[in-house]
Amino acid sequence: MEKLKSAVPEALKQEIWKSTPTELPSTCSSLLDFFHHLPQFHQMVKDLTDPAMALCCKDQSAALEAKLKGNECFSKGDYPNALLSYSQALRHAPVDIDDMEKNPVAVLYVNRASALQKMGLLLECLRDCSRALRVSPHYAKAWFRRGKANISLGKFEDAIRDLNISLKAEISSSGKRQIEAELNIALDKNKGMGSSGKKRNQNLSEVPDEPDQVKLRCLFKKTKGRGMFCVDDVSEASLVHKEDPYAAIVLKKCRETHCHFCFNELPADAISCLSCSIPLYCSDQCQLQAGGQKFDRSFTSFKVLEGLPDDLQNYISDVVAGNNSTLETGHIAEHRHECLGFHWPLILPSEVVLAGRILVKVIEQKKHANVVSNLIGILDLSHNYPQLPPESKLEMHIYSVILVHCLQHFYTTELPISGIMISKLVILLSQIQVNSMAVVRVQAPEVRGPVYEPGNALTSSLEQVKVGQAVYVAGSLFNHSCRPNIHAYFLSRTLYVQATEYILAGSELELSYGPQVGQWDCKYRQQLLGDRYSFTCQCTGCSELNVSDLVINAYRCTKPNCLGVILDSTIARYEKQKLKLLLDAPAVYSSSLHKQIEKLKGANINEVARCIFQSDYKLEPQNCLVCGSYRDLEASCAATSQVDSCCKRLQDAIASNEVPNNILQDALRCTDLLRTILHPFNKRIAEVEDNLSQAFCLVGELQAALDHCKASIQILENLYDPNHIAIGNELIKLASLQISVGDSAASDSMSKITTIFSRYYGSHADDIYPFLRHLKASQDVDKRVAFHPVESSKN
Repeated sequence: MEKLKSAVPEALKQEIWKSTPTELPSTCSSLLDFFHHLPQFHQMVKDLTDPAMALCCKDQSAALEAKLKGNECFSKGDYPNALLSYSQALRHAPVDIDDMEKNPVAVLYVNRASALQKMGLLLECLRDCSRALRVSPHYAKAWFRRGKANISLGKFEDAIRDLNISLKAEISSSGKRQIEAELNIALDKNKGMGSSGKKRNQNLSEVPDEPDQVKLRCLFKKTKGRGMFCVDDVSEASLVHKEDPYAAIVLKKCRETHCHFCFNELPADAISCLSCSIPLYCSDQCQLQAGGQKFDRSFTSFKVLEGLPDDLQNYISDVVAGNNSTLETGHIAEHRHECLGFHWPLILPSEVVLAGRILVKVIEQKKHANVVSNLIGILDLSHNYPQLPPESKLEMHIYSVILVHCLQHFYTTELPISGIMISKLVILLSQIQVNSMAVVRVQAPEVRGPVYEPGNALTSSLEQVKVGQAVYVAGSLFNHSCRPNIHAYFLSRTLYVQATEYILAGSELELSYGPQVGQWDCKYRQQLLGDRYSFTCQCTGCSELNVSDLVINAYRCTKPNCLGVILDSTIARYEKQKLKLLLDAPAVYSSSLHKQIEKLKGANINEVARCIFQSDYKLEPQNCLVCGSYRDLEASCAATSQVDSCCKRLQDAIASNEVPNNILQDALRCTDLLRTILHPFNKRIAEVEDNLSQAFCLVGELQAALDHCKASIQILENLYDPNHIAIGNELIKLASLQISVGDSAASDSMSKITTIFSRYYGSHADDIYPFLRHLKASQDVDKRVAFHPVESSKN
């Protein structure tokens, strides 16, 4: 990329940097013409698309090498590394080798199943055995391994069927004796079970019905453009929208850890694409949905095992058929055009590959229409191209040219290489930048067993991790607010939007694009939204005075008993603008202005910034907004900067799980110093208190940890709504500590947690935060529960 950028003539760069959407066909044509005469460009395209240079094709020799390494690890009892090697071999192994009895891929699945069984992963072992049999239905060892897994799972009837088939398929006498021994075990255990044995394919769970979604209407507002409004009143915790993505892609950093289709964490028995080595999937269903391919070796093409009764023949057919997953009519497989062994989907940025997926979907949906004219209209999304930095415009031009050349190898006739086509891709990339959503997963604490057992401490960080990027056409119409009334979350790749408060009919539904009141001050929120989305936020959190923005980064008054805030010059500038909007309201609105001022006084602003309600008050930095006392902020900043190194040492010690006493004592002294300089509601104090809570927890002083945890939450409750999800996350730590010390207040904390999480996630709360079940269950245990709280997840 850098070589191509540097090769572009300066005059053409200037033209691209200054370009507007209407000028894009011209600039894209000029760049395309320049690249077509540039050898470096042709070499890059060849490197990315030449079949002879494809790096992601199936490779039998690489598969064999990984298999041998797996065998070596297995023989040494190193089952985790054997599992990794067999998985790597499966990723490279071709599936179409014509060996009816013992396909190499089937052997690899059985080998991996053996490693999984040794590690106690029985369901994963069973799935791999079934995959081996779909490749080689008469593979005796696969049936044998499947039978052993079913015995361990208590599914004795299936085990008896598996072992009887294995016995029939096995040709060696020693192998038959081994199978007969396992078969006798299965028969004996099945007799002991009687009629209470587990039935095959028994569905033990029911999927709860989802509530009906509320009626929404898309309307246009001059100040914000299009937005989503509710037709009727919406109750708190109501599901207001559900949508599958138009297109989606896993992020590069998560390619080896999360499914490339549903974005869930990969299980130990992850499977790869049938035709290339790029994607990994959590299940056969995800593999089919993404690639549109299904390995289908017809069972009728194999010789029927002689002497097998009809019920076992039918059983073989059921196992070989798997879950009989089928694709809906018109389904467009998102990975198929990338699945030629070429490595451009690995090299290009995720958003560029996502643009390719959108374009391919448009082509497939508009097979008989003009692709160029339909590319933008089909998504009907806004874009920010005029506001983009010059370098971003140039990069989008170059990536668009490269992408259209890569896609040409799959869509030779449907996709013209032209300036107009490339200009559409440039706009599409800018649309993705402002409309795509980050698909997130909650990184929950690892729970190894019941939380009340010693050693099962909940100590991992609680954070939302970005794993994918997706475009939701309707979901993109929800506007941003730093004080949102709806909340977005994901199950698999499906977007769910939930109301977090009661919303009156005709009101706009607004979610947060990231920053919220209580998380950052108004200055930082405005900067982030301007840089990322190219707009100036005018929500109530950014246009109306609120306690959180006043105190979150404020200094305390020099008078001991004064709760007034002192602001630095940058924060004061943003708060002055809010005050100006309030005081400059037209006279016709004087009644509502008076009501708003009274409302602000009642919202605790009066006790931290009383002076701003004086008619002639000029908000100035470095002076208390209650009593007017002066603070030297330059000296205060210098003092707080000395605390930074101390806090950093404490954080490093916590990360290492070892907190020396001298570091802990230094941190306590620094906290006392911070409290003499920063306002009592300053978020930085809350963060330090939270670190102290974690540190005391690590050294086993749980009561001190509980006290510091409470101190942190008390500050956060002045920054957030008391039912905000950020408070819920902190209450989890509080409840875990309360349970640890036997504090009866844990019950009240758990009640608040349930209310908050239900408000934000509805019936899906326990699915998204599985450890909540363990925390709730611990309340019913009549014993002292010893476990640590989770680490910080400040919002």
